[in-house]
Amino acid sequence: MKLSLGPIQYYWPVETVQAFYKQARDWPVDIVYLGEVVCSKRRELRLLDWLEIADKLEAAGKEVVLSTLALMEAESELITLQKICENGDFKVEANDMAAVHLINSRPFVAGPHLNLYNASSLELIRENGAVRWVMPLELSARTLGELQAGRPEGLETEVFAYGHMPLSFSARCFTARAHNVPKDQCELRCIDYPDGMPLQTQEDQELFTINGIQLQSGLPSNLLGEIESLRQLQVDVLRLSPQAEGMQQIVAAFDGALKGEQNDAMTALMAADTKWCNGYWHGEAGMLNVNAVLK
Repeated sequence: MKLSLGPIQYYWPVETVQAFYKQARDWPVDIVYLGEVVCSKRRELRLLDWLEIADKLEAAGKEVVLSTLALMEAESELITLQKICENGDFKVEANDMAAVHLINSRPFVAGPHLNLYNASSLELIRENGAVRWVMPLELSARTLGELQAGRPEGLETEVFAYGHMPLSFSARCFTARAHNVPKDQCELRCIDYPDGMPLQTQEDQELFTINGIQLQSGLPSNLLGEIESLRQLQVDVLRLSPQAEGMQQIVAAFDGALKGEQNDAMTALMAADTKWCNGYWHGEAGMLNVNAVLK
């Protein structure tokens, strides 16, 4: 199995983004996804900036993929999407069917927001040029096994293995709402929350993470303990979603697990006092941490 770095889901300053990917050049990840996937108002980096980062990562031996928005709301966003799809150098991760149309049967990655839930949809997306698909996050290992049995030839499978899970998108901005301001007057407050804004229940349970127009899981999903079942299901790529802190250790933990080598990073990530979830993988409520062997 390979490791991938998913696109940064949060709004980070340009200096932070550049420093992050400078470090990532030396990390044991095979694939790096770049670009804005949440909100087009986040313009710390333009397409040319992303392409410059992409060139440096490719020179470091990484496969680079340009990710697209999951929710298209304006003509200006469609114009940018067309430029991404026609970049001519790097594959594109399509997170909206408009991107699939603009890619026009060239090789691409079908992102987790395309709602691919059955063998027929996988066949259709493969016919349109997909070379890899990212499993929707709410699917279980059992369902993935059924889909893998009918997976079209030449289509790789990628699974979201660590990070706050992107659950939904809205035309409204949850971060702006939390500050009691209209979306058009948000003043890009997302940049104050490098790992999103926690949303807890009255019982102080981590329910969601607010990230602009996106809602994420309250706890990060963690499939580090499921490496063997992922191997048995013939998963090709494990996706690690960038976090503001400790990302190098997260990568090291998964790299060690894939190599069968125990390391301090693995021990820390699986420690009893860490908070994470894996419920969806086991066919349970997503926010649960299921301490049971998958049968």
